[in-house]
Amino acid sequence: MITLENDHLKVSISTKGAEITSIYNKVSKVEHLWQADPAVWPWHAPNLFPVVGGCKDNQIRVQGQSFPMNRHGFARNMEFNLLESSETYAQLSLGFSEETLKSYPYKFQFQLLYDLSDQELRITYKVINEDFQDIYFSVGAHPAFNVPFHPAENFEDYYIEFEKPESLENHLISSAGFFTGEKETVDTEERILPLTRSMFDRDALVFKTLESRTVRLKSRSRSQYIEVSYPHFNYLALWSKPGADFVCIEPWIGCADSEGAQLEIHEKEGMRKLEKGHVFEVDYIIGVYQS
Repeated sequence: MITLENDHLKVSISTKGAEITSIYNKVSKVEHLWQADPAVWPWHAPNLFPVVGGCKDNQIRVQGQSFPMNRHGFARNMEFNLLESSETYAQLSLGFSEETLKSYPYKFQFQLLYDLSDQELRITYKVINEDFQDIYFSVGAHPAFNVPFHPAENFEDYYIEFEKPESLENHLISSAGFFTGEKETVDTEERILPLTRSMFDRDALVFKTLESRTVRLKSRSRSQYIEVSYPHFNYLALWSKPGADFVCIEPWIGCADSEGAQLEIHEKEGMRKLEKGHVFEVDYIIGVYQS
């Protein structure tokens, strides 16, 4: 286990999946990350690569060939190598192998960089193309934050606050985990989306056209809040297991397949193309604040 720590926060990171397992607020003595109860949802903050969401028939197609690919990709289940670390910084890497080539026929490095500064944790995704050809991928974050922060509060005391006024349009997901092509409007109250126990009964809320690049998870009765900033991610999902005491705030580049025919990987929605020898980087920030 890797530990990053300063006067404000203590962050734990596992080498399996390069997954954050704890964001502990040393000032308020509150654990803000879901602790992966296996009876409810056995993850904390999985990193999604080389796909986000589900693939038709649990496969991807590359140059006419099919390869097995589970929901959200394989990186979250694999062991990363620790390249560098200090009290407030860690860099981990997953490289291609015989195992990865069986499901993703590209040569790559996928790196996670964690940088703790004051009340913020910056998470950087870095993809390096080590192949002789262009590669295609998606990448996404899936951190689950404890709600409520304190035992005396309720889930319904919390809300999501968007940076800008939004006309929220949720892209509906079928029971199989694929986009149906249908959309529905989600009502807000002056940038506020109240959390309710029923709002995730039909899976995640997925927003593809947000103006906001920052959202906050806030309580109506306390000044503490979580802020997630994602300046260069094109989609944002909100999700929780019905009845569970957490909510996921998920910046994505790429998304699940839509219902219908399976597409070649380069035709899948939101896929990024990375040329031979090139490097892709994108970051998001988790902040733990008092208003």
